Amino acid sequence: MMQNKTVLVTGGAGYIGSHTVVELIEDGFEVIVIDDLSNSEVFILERIKQITKTAPLFYKKDLCGYEEVKKIFSSHSIDVVIHFAAFKSVGDSVKEPLKYFQNNLVSMMNVLRAMQETGVKNLIFSSSATVYGQPELLPATEQTPFQKALSAYGSTKQIGEEILEKICASGKINNISLRYFNPVGAHASALIGELPKGIPNNLFPYVMQTASGKLKQLTVFGNDYDTPDGSCLRDYIHVVDLAKAHVQACKRLLKQEQEDHFEVFNLGTGKGTSVLEIISSFEKVTGQKISYVIGKRREGDATAVYADATKADEVLGWKAKLNLDEMIASSWAWEQNLMLKK
Repeated sequence: MMQNKTVLVTGGAGYIGSHTVVELIEDGFEVIVIDDLSNSEVFILERIKQITKTAPLFYKKDLCGYEEVKKIFSSHSIDVVIHFAAFKSVGDSVKEPLKYFQNNLVSMMNVLRAMQETGVKNLIFSSSATVYGQPELLPATEQTPFQKALSAYGSTKQIGEEILEKICASGKINNISLRYFNPVGAHASALIGELPKGIPNNLFPYVMQTASGKLKQLTVFGNDYDTPDGSCLRDYIHVVDLAKAHVQACKRLLKQEQEDHFEVFNLGTGKGTSVLEIISSFEKVTGQKISYVIGKRREGDATAVYADATKADEVLGWKAKLNLDEMIASSWAWEQNLMLKK
């Protein structure tokens, strides 16, 4: 247990953030959440309290305003920062790149500046498999060279890692960048899960909302890719597994076990699953039919991306445990719970 150690979680009311806050609290950490609620809902904080019997300290702030950020950092003794806060829609970032560069990079630099000015040394950065672009070889390892990012979102993660690498080289901070593949699923309580505002950009919530009748039809973007069934392949990872990796990373930083000031780990299952496979697995697990059509390819989508997560297993002591059926069942339970709340 890591009692009395304080973790500041930016974007802590969001999808991955909220699940990570639950795991941190359950492991004995004190948690402070900063979130502007631009892509999350305030009721999620109440749900965190329901699950853990503890309410994290919450600030509703936009990280793009430096003075506000500095004030929060100056008011607390912070041991680790986990930086999730960012706009994250790949499709939206292709349409509005400037919005993404402005928000994701300015907020990150404000956090780093506040850390330096208040002497906070440890950071976990929410990175992404999008840093690899379309990898030439699969599975992608941490040494896989970055290809040109396919979206502004991917660019902000590549640039974010580059900024961190340079700052870590100067000895100013210690960083672990976690490159997630495709987080899906929901907490076993069905009290928190993925909550997209407007029409979802990610496959799982779109499948769930189509099955529940909120959306008429799912579009599969392309069935002519060079994959076994023609649809894109992704490495889907349960969000609870992902959250547990952040707890492991916190402990690694606090115990000063890093081999380098800047470390990166892939977080995935190592298995590629296609869009059409997800649809048939969903129908098998839930007994619900999905109405879908085949559409054109979507700009910014890579053909196939899946992880080699050996390093996370051997060095971080973390491995994905929950399977695709559990990802689907927990997502569906969360979707049904949301429908009851309406």
